[in-house]
Amino acid sequence: MKKIAFIMLSMVLLAACNDGQKKEAKVEEVAVNNSEVKGELPELSIYNLPATWTTQNYEDIQLEDLRGNVLVMVMIYTSCKAACPRLIADMRNIEKQVPEEYLDKTKFIMVSIDPETDTPDRLNAFAKENEMEDDHWIFLRGTPEDTREFATVLAVSYKKISPIDFSHSNIISVFDEEGVLVHQQEGLGVDNTETVEAIKTEVSN
Repeated sequence: MKKIAFIMLSMVLLAACNDGQKKEAKVEEVAVNNSEVKGELPELSIYNLPATWTTQNYEDIQLEDLRGNVLVMVMIYTSCKAACPRLIADMRNIEKQVPEEYLDKTKFIMVSIDPETDTPDRLNAFAKENEMEDDHWIFLRGTPEDTREFATVLAVSYKKISPIDFSHSNIISVFDEEGVLVHQQEGLGVDNTETVEAIKTEVSN
């Protein structure tokens, strides 16, 4: 799984970089200045993706805004009644096992695969319903195109099977502080010991 995701990441980031050269021509000087301050990004960092996302708190961000944190990511949709509640439970279980002092440098991120339904208002309400309002919980919504591209990065497949339902992969991914994939777990209710250890290792580095 990790090898497949690594290949997917390489292909998507190459395409994104080519596309990003056109999109970001107007902010080239700012990008150069940021690079000088933070250092060059690794080639396979998801922070090379140029997409803009909206959070449950109505903020527009790019993934690079999260640089410096360990990211724990999963793709869900809020109207899901089957797999997604279990994925949320898995994310909660992982969070509970991460030492409290590590949470300041860890972000648990839910990326919607149904941006049409999952507006910022809906994501905000969902976060409140599930008591996921701490700063380390982030819900993201993007364009359908950016969502599909990011799913490819995570090796997540999804397909709309009815007006309100999707079939989708159940994968939780861990990225280091520079946005490089370091671990994935697949399945529902699986042993997440390795995932927790991957998070602790990256935060303590």
